[in-house]
Amino acid sequence: MWGGRFAEGPAAVMREINASIPFDKRLWQQDVAGSQAHVAMLGAQGIVSSEDAATIGAGLAQVAADYAAHGVTEDLTLEDIHMQTEARLAEKIGPVAGRLHTARSRNDQVATDFKLWVRDAIDQVTAALIAFQDALLVRAEEHADSVMPGFTHLQSAQPVTLGHHLMAYHEMIARDRGRFADARARLNRCPLGSAALAGTGFPIDRDATAATLGFDGPTRNSLDGVSDRDFAIEYLTAAAQCALHLSRLAEEFILWASQPFGFVSLSDQWSTGSSIMPQKRNPDAAELVRGHSGRIIGCLTALMITMKGLPLAYSKDMQDDKPPVFEAHDLLGLSLAAMTGMVASATFRTERMRGAAEAGFATATDLADWLVREGGIPFREAHHITGRAVKRAEELGVSLDKLPLDDLIAIDARIDQRVYGVLTVDASVASRTSFGGTAPANVRAAIRAAREGDGR
Repeated sequence: MWGGRFAEGPAAVMREINASIPFDKRLWQQDVAGSQAHVAMLGAQGIVSSEDAATIGAGLAQVAADYAAHGVTEDLTLEDIHMQTEARLAEKIGPVAGRLHTARSRNDQVATDFKLWVRDAIDQVTAALIAFQDALLVRAEEHADSVMPGFTHLQSAQPVTLGHHLMAYHEMIARDRGRFADARARLNRCPLGSAALAGTGFPIDRDATAATLGFDGPTRNSLDGVSDRDFAIEYLTAAAQCALHLSRLAEEFILWASQPFGFVSLSDQWSTGSSIMPQKRNPDAAELVRGHSGRIIGCLTALMITMKGLPLAYSKDMQDDKPPVFEAHDLLGLSLAAMTGMVASATFRTERMRGAAEAGFATATDLADWLVREGGIPFREAHHITGRAVKRAEELGVSLDKLPLDDLIAIDARIDQRVYGVLTVDASVASRTSFGGTAPANVRAAIRAAREGDGR
């Protein structure tokens, strides 16, 4: 490729460091699609003859068939998927293949290919997110009434339902879907036709190539068109945020599967054993999801640091944009599949959850609220009274709903028999009917709304 300018070939190390074919071969479908759109436009505009355009188009179809059947050969002398495809095309149709690169550069070519790949990746992730949400909805509906302790600071706080807890993750994933959708909408401008950096003097039709490739239109500035990698960073940002959410649920499953909690039993499909301790049942899949989040966040950091100091337009550093995106995409896909499987197959030990909720004085706030409603007591005073009641229950080793009325009256004479109507965990969750609250009726309404609306 460099014969007209360089008298000698590159050093072996230079050839290796310069080549991106080991990883950018993943772009072969996008590269062929972009080339097909480009040559069709060249033919329509009379920049190449219609005969040559047809020959190149047919040759590209043959190259794509070869790639699909046999994969892409990693020939370092051809550097990247773009030169690999052009070389294979020349083997199929001869010198006319050289006309394909008229009015374009590898700079706008790779930007277009990469955008197409990221767009496809977003569509794949979105489908996986919908499947994960569906699994959450099924289990949330199953456990809309199942009482468990809600935690703050990992201390028992107030009773909630397991269905409500799972729907919290449904909300997180809905926001993740929104972030991916926003990133997709912003990336959907086609760089093809920006050429190396300044555009081209050939009478190309950028609107035609953009439409053929499913873009909303061409990019508006050729310098930005070839040097923009915001779309990759936005993809990684959304992926990192999604991985963070998956990691939080994975951490909860890890805690819940431990003997001190005993809230969940993960199926054999998502657990492993120990090489030395036969009794062990390890939540390795959840731990790996938790670990993958760190790697995905690292991919985002790597690309941001690569891009932070680059002047316009293209620099070879940008060749390193693809490995972190490919790695993050693969890891996120694995994590989503694993978490979907774990949620769908987990056995939730609801009696253990209920027992933990009943044992943790989780209805203390309900007692304070009752004192405010029924006794007209300022909340701060009610808070103090409730604290004394919790202390007394601790001394007797009973839950608040089992604390004798005489003991409650001794703490504050305004308490009467009616208070027991709010001190059970079932009464507590049923009372939380404010919008977004944990009442079983609310949970079922949220599930219906999710299934009927676009937020699934």
